[in-house]
Amino acid sequence: MTLVQLEYVIAVDTYRSFVAAAEKCFVTQPTLSMQIQKLEESLGVKIFDRSRQPVIPTEVGSKLIKQARVVLMESKKINEILQESKGELEGEFRIGVIPTVAPYLMPMVISSFLKKYPKVQLQVWEYTTERIIQELKIGTLDCGVLSTPLLDNAILEIPLFYETFVAYVSEKSKVFEKKMLGYEDLSQEKLWLLNEGHCMRGQVLNICNYRHNKGGEGTFEYNTGSVDTLKRMVEINDGLTILPELSILGYDEDQLNHVRYFKSPEPVREISIVTTNNYVKKLAVNILRDEILNVVPERFKSNKKKDVIGFNI
Repeated sequence: MTLVQLEYVIAVDTYRSFVAAAEKCFVTQPTLSMQIQKLEESLGVKIFDRSRQPVIPTEVGSKLIKQARVVLMESKKINEILQESKGELEGEFRIGVIPTVAPYLMPMVISSFLKKYPKVQLQVWEYTTERIIQELKIGTLDCGVLSTPLLDNAILEIPLFYETFVAYVSEKSKVFEKKMLGYEDLSQEKLWLLNEGHCMRGQVLNICNYRHNKGGEGTFEYNTGSVDTLKRMVEINDGLTILPELSILGYDEDQLNHVRYFKSPEPVREISIVTTNNYVKKLAVNILRDEILNVVPERFKSNKKKDVIGFNI
């Protein structure tokens, strides 16, 4: 049994295809298949049911694959120890970031990160919370940046900051003349929402108590995956949307004229780095944490969780 054989097994389990696994491992499909077959012969069991498409593990194969992931994770910690001892950082670092954070945070973070650590092959994907958790558990991501808490015992959360939600209001709206809004101001407004699958959608519904007001006159729902599209819908039409405060940091004076903060207690979300409990690349994760904290406004870091209302779905 070799670590390479275990890597090939995990690749097949991850991609459920010998061809795709071989491509990801940069070997030919016959080479990968031969190594897995050798491992199966040495163990005296079949790890995969090749008669099924996509390929699935056998019952005993699932147990072996689970342990193989642990073995490979532990083996990677050797390189992590060496990097920490030298104070160096290199190799792949794979990050998943939710779409309502990525455009407003990661460009600044990536630029600073790569200037300081040019040997790192940084890979960033915009995924939903559910996808990030899934990719973390199968080992195709090293960490994620998303809204917490997740209430998942397999996931380790490292809180970074607390981001306030604000309202972006049309000039035609009844509440446009107000300097600050209460939650009761939102009940009869047209509301522009992110579509299903985005955790911020659930957070916004909680803020607006929207489930209890669906039948009210004037309520409306437009579904999109883009925070910027929500803003444009408000500007061109009417009603309002709820935005994370990071998204408005680059707004001009005219755009800021549409922004309204909420009365205390303000709605807020916790943004964290998340990993699996037995994660490696601790040095890279710690550096990412520091780089993020270097670029977010100081007030985001000074917010106390007990002083604000937090929501997560």
